Amino acid sequence: MPDHAAIVTGASSGIGLAIARMLGEEGYGVTMTARRPEKLDGAVAGLAADGLEVHGVAANVAEESEIQNVVSAHSERYGRLDVLVNNAGVGIGAPLGEIQTKRMDMQLDINLRSIIIFCRECLPMLQAAGAEHKNALVVNTASIAGKRGEGWLSVYAAAKHGVVGWTQSMIKELSPHGIKSTALCPAFVDTPMTDFVKEHVAPEEMIRPEDIAESVRFLLRVSPACVVPEVLFIRPGDQL
Repeated sequence: MPDHAAIVTGASSGIGLAIARMLGEEGYGVTMTARRPEKLDGAVAGLAADGLEVHGVAANVAEESEIQNVVSAHSERYGRLDVLVNNAGVGIGAPLGEIQTKRMDMQLDINLRSIIIFCRECLPMLQAAGAEHKNALVVNTASIAGKRGEGWLSVYAAAKHGVVGWTQSMIKELSPHGIKSTALCPAFVDTPMTDFVKEHVAPEEMIRPEDIAESVRFLLRVSPACVVPEVLFIRPGDQL
C-alpha cells in the first residue's frame, strides 16, 4: 500500500484527471470519482496501465449517500487520506430572468454543497494525517468567476464565490491542526466544460489542465509552515 492517499472528484477528464495522474506519479494511492461509470473506468484504466495506483468509485456528488460511499470505499482500500481534491463541477449559463430552479440547484449542489459534505465526511482521516505530518491538504476547485461576478453565469459565479469563502473558513479552523486548504481559481481551461466558448477562444489559447495539476504538485511540496489560500490562473492579457 502507498504511504499516502488521495481522493479526486471529477476525475474522469480535464483538471481532475490531470491531478489524479500527478498524484499517482508522486506515489499516492488515488481514489478517482466521477458521475459516468464508463468514462471513469476508461480514465482509471489509462492511469493503471501506466503503473499508477488508482481505483475508481462512480458517484453523483449531488447525492450525500454517494459521497459517503466514496469516502467509505477509499477508507476501506487505503485506510488514510492525505489529500482531498474537490474538483467536480458543472456550469450552466442563463440570463438572470431565465434561471431554471432545477439547473440552479444542480450547480449549487455539485459546485458547493458537495465540497462541504466531502470535507465533513473526510475530516477524521484528514485530522489523522494532519496530526501525523502537519501537511494534510484540501484543494477546492473554484474559478476566476469565484473572484469576480459574471453575467449569464451568475449562479455558477455565486457557487464559486462560496467555494472561495468556504476555503478561507477551512483555513482558519483547520490549519492550526495540520490541514491546509487552497482554492484554485482558473480562467478558461481546455476541458469539455469550456466547449461552449471554443468558437471564440481557441483551445490552444486556453490554460492547460496540466498547468493546474502542477500547481497542486507545488502545494504538496511546501512546508507545514506555509499555507497558500488560493491560486489564480489567467491567460496572457486577461484582466484580473
